[in-house]
Amino acid sequence: MKNTISIEEPQESKRPAGFGTFLGVYLPSLLTILGLIMYLRFGWVLGNVGLGLTLLIVVLASSITFITGLSASAISTNMLVGAGGEYYMISRSLGLELGGAIGIPLYLGRTLSITFYCFGLAEALALFLPDYGLPETLLVQLLAAGIIVLITLLSSKSASLVLKLQIPIFVLVALSILALIAGVLSGDFREPIFEASYQTAPQGFWYVFAVFFPAVTGFTAGIGLSGDLKNPQKSIPIGTMGAIITGLALYLMIPIFLSISNQMSPQELANSGVETWTKVALLGGILVFPAIWGAILSSAFGSVLSGPRVLLALAKDGLAPKIFTKVTKTGEPALATWVSGGIALVAVALGGLNTVAQFVSVLFLTLYVMINLSAVMEKLVGDPSYRPTIRVHWSISLLGAFGAIFVMFLISPWACLLALLFEGALYFLLRRRSLQKEWGDARAGFWYVMARYSLINHRPHPKRSRNWRPSILAFCGDTTKRMDLLRLACWFSHHRGIVTACQLVEGDLRNESFDVKALEDHMNEDIRLQDLAAFGEVYVVPDFEQGAIQVAQANGIAGMKSNTVLFGWSHKPKKLVTQLRIMSAMSRIGNSTVIARLNWAHEPGQQKRIHVWWGGRQNNGDLMLLLAHLLKSNDPWKDAMITVCSIVKSDEEKQKLVKEYGQIIPKTRIKAEVEVLIHDPQLSFTEIIHQHSSGSDIVMMGLSIPEQGMEKQYASRLTELSDGLKTTIFVFNGETNVPILLSLNAVQED
Repeated sequence: MKNTISIEEPQESKRPAGFGTFLGVYLPSLLTILGLIMYLRFGWVLGNVGLGLTLLIVVLASSITFITGLSASAISTNMLVGAGGEYYMISRSLGLELGGAIGIPLYLGRTLSITFYCFGLAEALALFLPDYGLPETLLVQLLAAGIIVLITLLSSKSASLVLKLQIPIFVLVALSILALIAGVLSGDFREPIFEASYQTAPQGFWYVFAVFFPAVTGFTAGIGLSGDLKNPQKSIPIGTMGAIITGLALYLMIPIFLSISNQMSPQELANSGVETWTKVALLGGILVFPAIWGAILSSAFGSVLSGPRVLLALAKDGLAPKIFTKVTKTGEPALATWVSGGIALVAVALGGLNTVAQFVSVLFLTLYVMINLSAVMEKLVGDPSYRPTIRVHWSISLLGAFGAIFVMFLISPWACLLALLFEGALYFLLRRRSLQKEWGDARAGFWYVMARYSLINHRPHPKRSRNWRPSILAFCGDTTKRMDLLRLACWFSHHRGIVTACQLVEGDLRNESFDVKALEDHMNEDIRLQDLAAFGEVYVVPDFEQGAIQVAQANGIAGMKSNTVLFGWSHKPKKLVTQLRIMSAMSRIGNSTVIARLNWAHEPGQQKRIHVWWGGRQNNGDLMLLLAHLLKSNDPWKDAMITVCSIVKSDEEKQKLVKEYGQIIPKTRIKAEVEVLIHDPQLSFTEIIHQHSSGSDIVMMGLSIPEQGMEKQYASRLTELSDGLKTTIFVFNGETNVPILLSLNAVQED
């Protein structure tokens, strides 16, 4: 039995009072955008590619985040966004498996980001501290560890305090930008350089683009706090898009000011880092360094706030231990925060993390891909429930997805491949755990649209025998008792037809109370636990016979009707007679009937054998041979040997029939042996069949429609034929278009 996880959708009433748009979304998103790359790499980009291409890089990079922000905004305005931010939106749009495949790497990426940012801050602070006799690497590691402990402690106590600390950080960043502008305006000017030199970036334009791109990421920092927002449907789109647009405006303005300043030549810019700001800005590094420290600290705070909330959401959905669902009285996921801080501390001990940093960057880009694809899927399936207040054309979101994929390969093809393999492995692992959810996702809508398209374009044609598929209506009653019968039906239809498991409940819906929905849910749960491709249905009918006939006539959709009725064997003669009368009725609408007497008794070490006893006059052999072939397409029966058996009266008839079989069976492209027996006058047909097939795992025999009033005698005949055999399957072919079409009129029916 597979592991099963059941998740409930959070209710509106469960959402605690939280943060508003500015403090909860806009500020953390903007401060994560205005980070290290802005201070360390803007001059380098400008010096290598010139002003024109720098602005193009800013626009191209920002367009990807802008489109992704629009997609996220559209999704967020169509649902009550719970804790987990991007993970929550993806899992509720594309399904829990894909959500988990993204959510787990997202959590790891955000957690390792704490380490990266704290390393950066530690290195920046180490420049102004004495070495205390310690190696520089060890000093940086100790500082980083101390910073991680500090921000973890603050975050576990109060997210409100951490977010309020970002206000003075924002002031510092704003002052540094004003200082840069003031420094440019107070100095000499020069003509902007538009020609690209690639002095320190010989790899070319796309290399420079890949180096700059991380500057525009981080806009989802506010989305990560979705579970702590007062009104995420309002705050996420306004705060996220506001941060992206503000960041774009500043990123377009800063290179323009740097390009007209005469304080640094293009050659100096191409070889510069933070000195671009310290040389140009008013008061030098006095306002710049505190802003850099604050920007790094803000990014670390954003990671330590959003990472544990992703872990909280994963735990609520059963993808992480339930212990991480615990929160403090103030709603803080303290345990998840401390565990995240612990992982970040362990990462400090690893030392150099440049390679891992590339991997983490690519993981975030896969997140952007999935956000855009979620919006595409939600739009294309045309689900009536998808009514976002922000509307984005699906082609724009698709463009954003392709853009993110392109940047992933630019940054590191190997990291991209590893990230995709990692997430793919997670997806298949989660699929195997049979995750259950109580919300609909866009995939269900997608398959509905595809099913509708297929049904409209599927036009049943009475002469198209090669398109015949076994669509089986199995009257199996209680699935817990008849699971073997349902498994046989699925074997017969393996990847080719549709199986409907039907339970008939005798009664009257007008006068009696039946919980049909509960019965169907129980039935489908049994089917799911057995991993069978079947659909469970329950019907309340006045009596079994009339109910079965009516259900069989009505079963199906848009021309895809059931064409084969399957019954399990009944040891009650009256029930078997009823099944024969139903078979007679089914023949009038062209449906086939199969009655299976199951007795799985395979002898270990022996090859499985299927004997098909061919009679001939009613073409039952066509369907029997096809069903035997379909049975072999399943793993448990792939090595089985099919033998077509017939009984004739003379050696002359045997030679003739063997010749006909030798010509016709190869044309069916079904591997089968032939055994033609001459009737021994001292033995009855039943005795010959028992003598020859007693060791076979499955024996198939044809059915004929008994004359009215003779059903009881015919039922006795079937009982006599099947007594003493292993699994016996009686088949009546009610169709003329089964795609074997063997016509063997020379043989007699048993």
